[in-house]
Amino acid sequence: MRSASRRPCPPGRPGVLPFGALLGAVALAACGGTGGGPGDTPGGGADGWVVPRTADGRPDLQGDWTNGTMTPLQRPEGEALVLTAEEVAIREGRRREYIDDRNAPSDPDREAPPVGGDGSTGAAGGVGGYNYFWIDAGDRVAVFDGEPRSSLLTYPEDGRIPELTPEGRRRRLQAFARLAGEFDNPENRPIGERCILSFGSNAGPPMLPNYFYNNNYTIVQTPDHVMILTEMVHDVRIIRMGEPRPAAAGVRPWFGESWGRWAGDTLVVRTTKLNPDQLAAYVYLFGPGSGNMTVTERFTRADAHTIHYEFTVEDPDTFVDRWGGEVPFTRLDGQLYEYACHEGNYALSNVLSGARAQER
Repeated sequence: MRSASRRPCPPGRPGVLPFGALLGAVALAACGGTGGGPGDTPGGGADGWVVPRTADGRPDLQGDWTNGTMTPLQRPEGEALVLTAEEVAIREGRRREYIDDRNAPSDPDREAPPVGGDGSTGAAGGVGGYNYFWIDAGDRVAVFDGEPRSSLLTYPEDGRIPELTPEGRRRRLQAFARLAGEFDNPENRPIGERCILSFGSNAGPPMLPNYFYNNNYTIVQTPDHVMILTEMVHDVRIIRMGEPRPAAAGVRPWFGESWGRWAGDTLVVRTTKLNPDQLAAYVYLFGPGSGNMTVTERFTRADAHTIHYEFTVEDPDTFVDRWGGEVPFTRLDGQLYEYACHEGNYALSNVLSGARAQER
């Protein structure tokens, strides 16, 4: 569900995206950033903006942010990375027309859906699971460093996820084979459906929009830790700062083991040891990752309203090449509320009992 009250950050910055679906935690900062202070140093804007800093002198990344956008992860074949102003206007105009059409009032005299559903897939559930009022998939093109982008991926050059290795293909077939019994028990159902992790790869790493709703985050810093709360399924990543002290080899937590360091004014985070079930779930997105997957992320304050988020995925056991991209995170203004994923949710038991009825 999403908040009924929302308003955008100040206009005039092409990277600012509209935001809906505000559920998660209490906002820590208002739109516009922390503001200047004695510890601030110049950085970034011709308008005199300076990088806000924490008490220990580090760039202040704290607050609430969104990475919602209509820009796809992978680039459509044959397109350039940077779009023209005309291309942006056409795409955003079509998207707005689609949203307005789907938001039109429902006909109260419409007939019931046909037996077995209307053939629709996804969250609609064949008979309409969500009115479009609840959807906030993004209606603006992502703008990174002043460039409107046709894809979030920037490497390889074609903006496409590299091919899988023979081992990656084997693991993908293995993952899909497991889905043959997905209605047999709760453990076969996707971890997002079971409210264990966010849908898609919102929490990451890499942290990517889900093109559905709730693409929002809260960041909290201390000198020793950075906490990122992901609105979708209230996931929390804990990034430890300093020299890595890896846990035992068999310990593979959700979101992996993340260690951060500062490279100038950029927070660099290296994550390894991702949980096997999380790696298997990536088959829906870009391929089933291996236990050797490493994700490197970079967070840089670009202006009062934007964090530049960059990521690189390295997994030679799965992909023939590394791959990565750039995503603008835009300041949210407002409050976020708890994402109560399974509160009053009877779907899981109904899914399994429906399968038993079908078998009978």
